[in-house]
Amino acid sequence: MNPSFASHEVFNQSSPLEDYNLFTSNRPLADGLEFNLPAQRLEAARARLAAIGAEMGKRETFALGQTANRRVPELKTHDRSGRRRDEVEFDPAWHALLALALKYGLHSAPWSDPAAGAHVERAAAYLLFSEVETGVLCPVTMTFGAAPALKSDAGLASTWLPGLYSRDYDPRFVPIRDKRSALIGMGMTEKQGGSDVRANTTQAVPVAGRDYKLVGHKWFFSAPMCDAFLVLAQAPNGLSCFFMPRFTADGQLNAIRIQRLKDKLGNRSNASSEVEFHEAEATLLGEEGRGVQTILEMGVYTRLDCALGTAGLMRQALAQALSNAAQRSAFGKRLVDQPLMMNVLADLALESEAATALGLRLARAYEPHAHAHDESLRRVLTPAAKFWVCKRGAHFAQEAMEAIGGNGYVEESVLPRIYREMPLNSIWEGAGNVMCLDVLRALRKADAADAVIAEIATAQGSHAAYDRFCVSLRERLANANEFESAGRRLTQDIALAVQASLLARHAPRFVFQAFVTSRLAANWSGAFGTLAPDAPFAALIERAMPVSPP
Repeated sequence: MNPSFASHEVFNQSSPLEDYNLFTSNRPLADGLEFNLPAQRLEAARARLAAIGAEMGKRETFALGQTANRRVPELKTHDRSGRRRDEVEFDPAWHALLALALKYGLHSAPWSDPAAGAHVERAAAYLLFSEVETGVLCPVTMTFGAAPALKSDAGLASTWLPGLYSRDYDPRFVPIRDKRSALIGMGMTEKQGGSDVRANTTQAVPVAGRDYKLVGHKWFFSAPMCDAFLVLAQAPNGLSCFFMPRFTADGQLNAIRIQRLKDKLGNRSNASSEVEFHEAEATLLGEEGRGVQTILEMGVYTRLDCALGTAGLMRQALAQALSNAAQRSAFGKRLVDQPLMMNVLADLALESEAATALGLRLARAYEPHAHAHDESLRRVLTPAAKFWVCKRGAHFAQEAMEAIGGNGYVEESVLPRIYREMPLNSIWEGAGNVMCLDVLRALRKADAADAVIAEIATAQGSHAAYDRFCVSLRERLANANEFESAGRRLTQDIALAVQASLLARHAPRFVFQAFVTSRLAANWSGAFGTLAPDAPFAALIERAMPVSPP
C-alpha cells in the first residue's frame, strides 16, 4: 500500500504482560512467605517458587490457559460400536497444565512430604498457578483434600495413595493398577437438595463388608475425568460417604453414566457433569451415617483452595491493570499518574495483598506443627476467608477490567476469563450463606472465639482505629449466635480484622495504615477507588507493580 494512504499508526497501546517471573515480581507474596514459613525452609522454598514463577509467567504457559478454555471438554458417551464409554476428552493444553500442577506437587506435597512449612509453600505455589489457570485446579484441589480422608482406610490407602502422591501425570483412561498417578473428584449435590445434602436420595445397598452398590444421581459431579470420587449416599444407617472408582476391581468400567456436561459461565476448561449411578460399585469410607463429617474432612481443604485461587486471580487481574496503566496515556498523562486511577489501582493493590496475606496465614493453620490455637482458628477462618475473599473477587475483577477499558473486555485479554471464573469459588464448596453459618457454628465453641481474639490481639496497639474495631468485634464474638441474620457482617469483620493484623505484622507500615483507615472505617462502602486523598497511592502502586514500566 502506498504509505500516503495508510489509515493510521498504532501507538499508545500496552504490550502484553508475559515472560516475567510471577514470584519474584510479587513482593506481598514474598513478605507473607517469610512471615509464615519456618526460617530453615525459607531459602530453599524461595528457589523452588522462583522456578515455578518463571515457568508460569512464560507466554507459552499463559497461552495454554487460554487454549484450554477456548477448546472446551467434550463428552463421549459411547464408542463406535455403541458400548458405553462415558469419557471426557480435553484439549492437549489441559493435560499440559495438569502435568505442571502435579510436577509442582499442588495435589499432594504436604502429605507426601509433611515437613514443617509444607502447607504454606504449597499455598504459595497454588497462588502462582491460579494466576494462569484455575479450571485445572479443580481436580488438583479435590485430590489434595481427599488424601487425608483415604488414610483412614488401610485398604484404599495402600491401593490409591501412591498414585495420589505421584508427580508423574498420567492422562490415560485406564484402571488404577495400570496408571502412574491418580486424581480424585467429588459428587455431593443432587437436584432436589443443593447445599442440603441430607436431602440426598441416592441409595447405597450393602453387598459384603464395606462394599456397596449405589443407585441414584448427582446433579453436580465435579471433574468426571478423575480416577475415583468421594460421593454421598443414603445407607441403611443414614447419609454416608463412599469411595467410587471409575473402574471396578476386575478392570471393567464402573456403572457411572455421564448424562451431560454443564454449560457453565466460566471454569470452561474443566468438566462438570450430571451423572446417574446404575448399581455403581463403591466402598464405604468412614462409618455409616457420618457421611457429612467424613466428606467435610475433604471440604476444609477445598475451601482453603477456593480462597487461595481467588487471591491468585486477584493478583493477575491487578498485574494486568497496573501494566496497562503504566504504558497507556490519556489526557496528557500516563493512566498510572491520573489521580482517580491512582486511587483505584492503589485500592486494588491493598485488596490483593490482604487476600494473599490471609490465604498464607490460613494455610499455616493447617500445618501439623502449628501453634496450639491454630486448629481452633482454622475452624473459623476457613469459612470466613472463603466467604470474604471470594465475595470480593467478582467486584475486584470487574474493577480491574474497567481500569483497562475496552481492551480488557475483549476475549483476547485474560480479564474476561478471570471475571467469569470469580463467582465459582464463591459458589463451590458452599456459597456465602453456608460459609457464614459454618462460622457461627464454629463460634459456639469458646476456644474458636478465643483463637480469633488471640490472633487479632497480636497487632493490638498498632493503630487506634484498629483497636476500636477489635473491641467491637470481641463483643460481637461473645454473642455471635444471637442474631443469625447478622452472620455476614460478623464473618466479614473477622476476615478484615485478621487481614489487618497480618498486614501490621509483615507489610510496610503504609500498607497497614491505608488498609485500616479504609476498611475498618465505619463509613466504608466497599467500593474500590475510595481511599482518602492523603493515602500513599504511589507507594502502594509501586509495591504491587509486576514489572518496571517501559
